[in-house]
Amino acid sequence: MPLTEYSPGRAFPGVVGRTFDVSEPAWPEPRRAAEGAPNVLFVILDDTGYGQLGCYGSPIETPNLDRLAGGGLRYANMHTTALCSPTRSCVLTGRNHHSNHLAAITEVSTGFPGYDGYIPFENGFLPEMLLQHGYSTYAVGKWHLTPADQVSAAGPYDRWPLGRGFERYYGFLGGDTHQYYPELVHDHHRVEPPRSPDEGYHLTEDLTDRAISFIADAKQVAPNKPFFLYFATGAMHAPHHVPREWADRYAGAFDDGWEAYRERVFARQQELGLVPAGAELSRHDPDVQRWADCTDEERRLYARMMEVFAGFLTHTDHHIGRLVDFLDDLGELDNTLIMVLSDNGASAEGGPSGSVNENKFFNFVPESLERNLAAIDELGGPKHFNHYPWGWTWAGNTPFRRWKRETYRGGISDPFIVHWPRGFAARGELRAQYAHAIDMVPTVLDALGLEPPDQIRGVTQSPLEGISFAYTFDDAAAPSRHVTQYFEMIGHRSIYHDGWRAVCPWPGPSFAETGREFGTPITAEALTELDATGWQLYHVAEDFAENHDVAAEHRDKLIELIAQWYVEAGKYHVLPVDGRGQQRIAEQRPSIAPPRTRYVFRPGTQEVAQDAAPRIVNRAHTITALVTIPDDGAEGVLVSQGGVDGGFTFYVHDGRLHYVYNYVADQEFHVVSDTTVPAGRHALSFEFEPTGEPRPLEGKGAPGIATLFVDGDPIGSGELPVTIPITMGLASGIAVGSDAGSPVTDAYRNPFPFTGVIDRVVYDLSGDGVVDHAAEIRIALARQ
Repeated sequence: MPLTEYSPGRAFPGVVGRTFDVSEPAWPEPRRAAEGAPNVLFVILDDTGYGQLGCYGSPIETPNLDRLAGGGLRYANMHTTALCSPTRSCVLTGRNHHSNHLAAITEVSTGFPGYDGYIPFENGFLPEMLLQHGYSTYAVGKWHLTPADQVSAAGPYDRWPLGRGFERYYGFLGGDTHQYYPELVHDHHRVEPPRSPDEGYHLTEDLTDRAISFIADAKQVAPNKPFFLYFATGAMHAPHHVPREWADRYAGAFDDGWEAYRERVFARQQELGLVPAGAELSRHDPDVQRWADCTDEERRLYARMMEVFAGFLTHTDHHIGRLVDFLDDLGELDNTLIMVLSDNGASAEGGPSGSVNENKFFNFVPESLERNLAAIDELGGPKHFNHYPWGWTWAGNTPFRRWKRETYRGGISDPFIVHWPRGFAARGELRAQYAHAIDMVPTVLDALGLEPPDQIRGVTQSPLEGISFAYTFDDAAAPSRHVTQYFEMIGHRSIYHDGWRAVCPWPGPSFAETGREFGTPITAEALTELDATGWQLYHVAEDFAENHDVAAEHRDKLIELIAQWYVEAGKYHVLPVDGRGQQRIAEQRPSIAPPRTRYVFRPGTQEVAQDAAPRIVNRAHTITALVTIPDDGAEGVLVSQGGVDGGFTFYVHDGRLHYVYNYVADQEFHVVSDTTVPAGRHALSFEFEPTGEPRPLEGKGAPGIATLFVDGDPIGSGELPVTIPITMGLASGIAVGSDAGSPVTDAYRNPFPFTGVIDRVVYDLSGDGVVDHAAEIRIALARQ
């Protein structure tokens, strides 16, 4: 006898009698997807430029992405926001980044509607929409969409992946992470990587394994249930980490430099039809040193940095291929709508000469060629947080000018691949219609025959702001339907309208031409001057790479587009224009807990992320561990904060107390106690007392004296002539009882767990001094 089912919320259609034999059952209808509904897979690459995939003209081997392009479509006119989190919010909501309150990354949020970092619940995520239609929903990899102060065990969790429609999650919540020592989160809790780097661990392989397992878990039980997988690798963001054999594949491949790379890629893009006939390669960027002017040592270092990046990309492509092959083995590939997108253009965060530690960029610390050369044989390995120089950034965005964080086409025009054999007939074709990241959600809904929901969990939804491009799937000649699109990123503005682009670069067309640095503030007076004289105009329908500024010849068109930019700015909460960069990191923000000067951390709890940790840079502080030392002694880390890219560690070794301060992997300062630590219960402390003022724009935090104490008695001290000025290590937070994640120092083998007993670790930022603090600790110990 067939089951009787009814929609939830409707009246029970069965019969309820006095007993079972005179009753007729009926069941609430399970939420099922439409028969044959396709799976949806978003693959989001990080910091990958228009000219870096093989199928977009690059010499870097990406055979698996090329395979998807060959079996589907490549888009030559896809756009993003010029930065990661803002683009990702567009990809998942179908709304503009300022509408999502993500003008930039959450770490630089400010207190204005388009900037505060809290994605409104009325801007529903695609997984929230697809859950209503019977889909399984998974997110794997980079998230970076939760307000930075909420990325901790204290939550709240409503803006974590599982709070925004994903049923399962495995990845990292921040903007980047160490590829060998990642800060991993599984659903709502921190987990450690399953293997060590010595055992062959790499994050991309781990993420791929997890994505495959999520799909397999559900498909073996309900093979008819479709899934939405958001697969966001940490690649190609710094650190550029890859096993050496992958980088060595490209030995010598880039010895002729970035200009030669651009020429080769542009010629190939012309052959492939990715650039229109008559298109010109953009100018040599004034901020990029000519390869011929580099010294032999510079060329050797820069070429190796690019070999590592290329190996990293090919390695990433290999693991994407594993995921694609798995779908093929399941028989699901043909009915999976796959979209592959980079979140912005290639990144310039490595600076003009590259870096072995990207955290130097965020702290305004200059690079040292000598130090970077010393690390050349270790690039790609776990010891460094490396990034290539601007020249490769510029080359990676061929044929366009500039890069990530700027709204010239180099920052916003990105490779985009769509593959769906069962959904459209086109194979290996190009599409030139204008599209933007906000168009992906509307396109998926259109392709699936679904309407955007009016409500999600009782919250009335805002209108989608993107436009479906499903009309392009089988019609290469269809006119573009996305006609107008504004851009703003850290004060850099532009707008596209019907074949024209107006651009107002900030701090200018290049740093060299204006003498201004990234992050220079824009005052009201400066904005007035910019609007009067700072806008450029390009007819991109004819000038693909923005080479010819025609503002003088078409003043009326320029004025029209400037006015249109302000219309869009008013519509989508773009104002106020804010050109500050790293300086926004120090902006005061609300937090879950009220401001305080005392923090207590317990052993065995989750590592505390940097943005949820007390801010100790440039201020006096005391950190005390309440411990019990066995009669035969103990050793190990009491507390650490940061990682290979910067931070500190406080530990016991050879019976003595040690404090190591890692200044952005540039210098290490080591303070050791004069005497050994006795057995028993003790308060082990270090105190930092500033002796000068910080100079953050010079890359220098406050200098000071670090003093070690046992129960309030000083047992050693040392000078810290310079400290980190803005942000501690990017890759690791506070860990009690070990050096979790990447090691702060190589003075020991991490995680170097403490072999005694830690009761608690107390951060005191009151500035009252260590003696009173130690007395307080002794009282606490006496009460145990």
